[in-house]
Amino acid sequence: MRTRGAVICGVGKGWEVREIDLDPPRAGEVVVKMAVAGICHSDDHYDSGDTVPSPEMVRGMVAAGLPEPTIFPLLGGHEGAGVVTEVGPGMTELAVGDQVAVSWMPACARCRWCVTGRSYLCDRGANLFGPGMVTDGTPRRFLDGEPLRTMMQLGTFSEHIVVASDSLVRIDPGQSLVAASLVSCGVTTGWGAAVVQAGTQPGDTVVVIGVGGVGINAVQGARTAGAGRIIAVDPVAFKRESAERFGATHTVASIEEAIPLVRELTRGAMAERVIVTPSVLHAEIMTGAIALTGKGGTCVPVAIAPLADVSVPFSLTELVGYCKEIKGSLYGNLNPRESMPRLLSLYQEGKLLLDELVTTTYRLDDINQAFADLHAGTNLRGVIAFS
Repeated sequence: MRTRGAVICGVGKGWEVREIDLDPPRAGEVVVKMAVAGICHSDDHYDSGDTVPSPEMVRGMVAAGLPEPTIFPLLGGHEGAGVVTEVGPGMTELAVGDQVAVSWMPACARCRWCVTGRSYLCDRGANLFGPGMVTDGTPRRFLDGEPLRTMMQLGTFSEHIVVASDSLVRIDPGQSLVAASLVSCGVTTGWGAAVVQAGTQPGDTVVVIGVGGVGINAVQGARTAGAGRIIAVDPVAFKRESAERFGATHTVASIEEAIPLVRELTRGAMAERVIVTPSVLHAEIMTGAIALTGKGGTCVPVAIAPLADVSVPFSLTELVGYCKEIKGSLYGNLNPRESMPRLLSLYQEGKLLLDELVTTTYRLDDINQAFADLHAGTNLRGVIAFS
């Protein structure tokens, strides 16, 4: 079938809405008609080049005997929800008409990570940027006759997607597809980072650095977990004001302002949990984040860092002597099949704000404006509506 999708062909080239050809689904796959797709900063890192190897890095990889990486053209989008319109042979997990949310990390339920409760590390994640499907390694998406890579094997910036059922979570009929789209990435990642990986406890002091689409949900997660103080750090006034509505007790514009505030609030003990969710995770941000972390505290970096940033300057003596922990977080360290329905239940009970996250709704053809608004800091979450 033929559909339309937003493709990026190189660093700094922006998004183009192009005609894309999709082969029929094979075993373990379905076609989804997208209803909603979220605008997430992770897709923008390919336009900015943050996650694209530099020429020097590529030369080093080739010299080491590794294949030269191929990234572009790339069909974007990894957050969204829609309706199944076609299933591959032998499919029993999903049926035509099912409402589904996408999961950018597949959950195969068979690899060592899935069967030990760590599906956020599913082995199928190793193939998220290849031209072939995670099911059998062969391509289904084509641009001008050539296999097309897709963001996280999803490509939700497309009217239709061919996707493995391992990357989909069925949701209840009648559930808001906008809400389902939000819990497919940003909400789950931020909420889980605060609740699960940071391990926020009642009464804790929690600092969230960067309160965009992921960080604002780390604020919600900390509130849900019973944090006593939640300090939101962001240079954008709109985001600081929004953070107060989502549970922040204090807001500041910078880490430099946060350090004396947290020191005063905690009588010098500093924060039990620091969650790091800026738009781009530069090394100097981690230096400040660790300074905000108190004795025995936990610092959880979540955001994507430029590939060139390979070292962080901080005191190893302080890390060891004060028993601080640095814990990376992927997908909020949650199982998408369990967490998405749970978060949607919290939403229905009025305990998780989702509708309030959506600042602007766009058409697919307005995707470059959506990313311009993301850069301007005017959205908590922008979404593309396909109908």
